Amino acid sequence: MKFVYPGIIAELPDGSYHVRFPDLDMCEARGRDLEEALENAKEAERSWIELELSEEDFELPSKSMLSELRLEPNETVRSISVNIRLMEGYDE
Repeated sequence: MKFVYPGIIAELPDGSYHVRFPDLDMCEARGRDLEEALENAKEAERSWIELELSEEDFELPSKSMLSELRLEPNETVRSISVNIRLMEGYDE
């Protein structure tokens, strides 16, 4: 199944990048460059969702509308998606 959440990307003063997911509590990632930060963000998003799905009474948060997010001048937003296999042996 495909999961898509907005990631807010900030370039830091040292040229590295930080990504945070406003809808996924405490889900963040960093990278030396944008490509690494986005890869790390996908892995963080996947881990967060898989952990939530493993809970007995899980509830995934609604996705924020990109137009409703408040950004700082050094931030951009991008939809970040991950595919997670929900059942073993099931190919999407």
